[in-house]
Amino acid sequence: MKDIKLGDVIELKKGHACGANKWEIIRFGADLKLKCLNCERVVMLPRIDVRKRTKKILNRDE
Repeated sequence: MKDIKLGDVIELKKGHACGANKWEIIRFGADLKLKCLNCERVVMLPRIDVRKRTKKILNRDE
């Protein structure tokens, strides 16, 4: 994960149950805490899983 940092918005390969696939990073460490931008659900995933599932990194203003 080259340029990923706190506050970035990422697009995952697989969509969330609510239909969105854009997530904001709200905690960065060994585990990442992600917040769905559609339904506000918060999930924690290991960093390696997020690295595998990330499709692209979007700007914060998109």
